[in-house]
Amino acid sequence: MRAVTAEFGRADVASIAAAIACVAVVGIGLSLSIPLLSLEMERMGLSNTLIGINTAVAGLASIVVVPFVPRVAARLGVLPLLLGAIAVAAVSLVGFRALFGFLWWFPLRFTFSAALGVLFVLSEFWINQAAPPARRGLVMGIYATVLALGFAVGPGLLGLVGTAGWAPYLAGAALFGVGALPLLLARGLSPEIPHKGGKGFLSYLRVAPSATLAALVYGAVETGGFAILPIYGLRLGFTAEEAAGLVSLAALGNVLFQIPVGLLSDHVDRRKVLLTASGCGALGALLLPAGAGQPWLLGTILLLWGGIAGTLYTVGLAHLGARFDGAALAGANAAFLVLYNVGLVLGPPLVGGGMDLASPHGFAWSLAGLFIAYLVVVGGRVMRAVPA
Repeated sequence: MRAVTAEFGRADVASIAAAIACVAVVGIGLSLSIPLLSLEMERMGLSNTLIGINTAVAGLASIVVVPFVPRVAARLGVLPLLLGAIAVAAVSLVGFRALFGFLWWFPLRFTFSAALGVLFVLSEFWINQAAPPARRGLVMGIYATVLALGFAVGPGLLGLVGTAGWAPYLAGAALFGVGALPLLLARGLSPEIPHKGGKGFLSYLRVAPSATLAALVYGAVETGGFAILPIYGLRLGFTAEEAAGLVSLAALGNVLFQIPVGLLSDHVDRRKVLLTASGCGALGALLLPAGAGQPWLLGTILLLWGGIAGTLYTVGLAHLGARFDGAALAGANAAFLVLYNVGLVLGPPLVGGGMDLASPHGFAWSLAGLFIAYLVVVGGRVMRAVPA
């Protein structure tokens, strides 16, 4: 690993900028494609169950493909594999319109999502490898902020180009092409993954549970919380527009807190930052019922809760980068993303089921339970002074 330095060299800046620009455009393309395809399937007359099954293929693709990415990248090179993934994603997105049939959309969704998984793993590996160790938290905070902004742009772009015809598909494909440009400008700066030095998937969970489990919990909270929050708002008596606004407040907090907390994690034991974030996440979730009759209080809680809880991903990723290097870091990033996708799959049924069992506040209690489970595991390791 490179020597600790607080300064960014020109190569560092160019390298980090290329990786962040790439993943930002991917975020825009992803946030454009998910609602677009859901709306198209609704127009086809498909049930919500079938729409959900097709959408779930995205998580399955990442879980199946991502563990093999470091090995393939070691053989082909990080930059060629990134460029290839961008090309596959762009072609697959256009393919949804060219092969406008529900059955075709299963292999297309798998291919499209697998390409995005490659982009996420290698972009995060590149950023973690390029970031000066003393500024890794700050770099991860910038990365997460740009990614969150990218996710906010996609739906807005659909408002400009519409959701019918070829326009949204071509616009998304063009964005992937734009994402390739900074990679081409940074050629020669991409990191190499050694052929040896990686570990098995489960070993990362055992060696670095503080970081890897942060991804799982955040994935479950993000998807489960954001998916069920509008329904929670309706159960509390909010209008549909007001309930949707609650999601926006939590997402805004996610954007605002990434850089400050990432910067803080450069000066404090990151495990303690993760524990504090999860403790605040549990407390914030438990406080949600207190704001049930007061929109301003509920909005404030969600803004703070969404911001602090969202830093689990950022700080967990920075902590991972501090623990591993080379092939091991690439493998750790893959494990991190796989567990995040496992959280995406588990979150909605856990949180939704919690609200069904104790409506409406089972929503808040199930979210708090996820954070508390993380606190128990990681807090125990910190108390016993076990590394990671």
